[in-house]
Amino acid sequence: MSGLMTVAATKPTTKARTAREKDPDDGSAPDAGPLAVDLRIAVMRTSRRLRTEASGEAVSPGQYSVLAAIHHAPMTLRQLADWEHIQAPSMTRIVNALEMAGLVTRREHPTDGRQVLVNITDAGTGVLADARSHRTAWLAERLAAMEPQERAVLREAARILQGMSAR
Repeated sequence: MSGLMTVAATKPTTKARTAREKDPDDGSAPDAGPLAVDLRIAVMRTSRRLRTEASGEAVSPGQYSVLAAIHHAPMTLRQLADWEHIQAPSMTRIVNALEMAGLVTRREHPTDGRQVLVNITDAGTGVLADARSHRTAWLAERLAAMEPQERAVLREAARILQGMSAR
């Protein structure tokens, strides 16, 4: 069984849990709590694994995340720190390392001389593309090992999750 299905395959299903997830006879809404827990765990583990796979040896997961954040538009250090939910000094260390590696540059903010904008370089864009390609290949390998019905379920789940997160 694939790594994506590990949580569902290793977590025992009890009669009580199954009963809670079904619609009760009285017509009230089902208890979505157990499903929410299972989905949260599965999504978090998969996300963590994808972040690790994406970073490889070129950049850390935190550095990868910064490159992805500034790929379409430059950001200030404060914006990046807020985006990543970390303190400004931590973001400064990440950006310093990326700058030393030639993956980002800093330039003066056009309207606020106290701030700088962090821009991705061509080399940074290349590292980002390689990491995304590696992440997609890792996931595609696991999907290819699944049964067609499992892939169909995941295709529908991906559609539903994208719609849910867009709200």
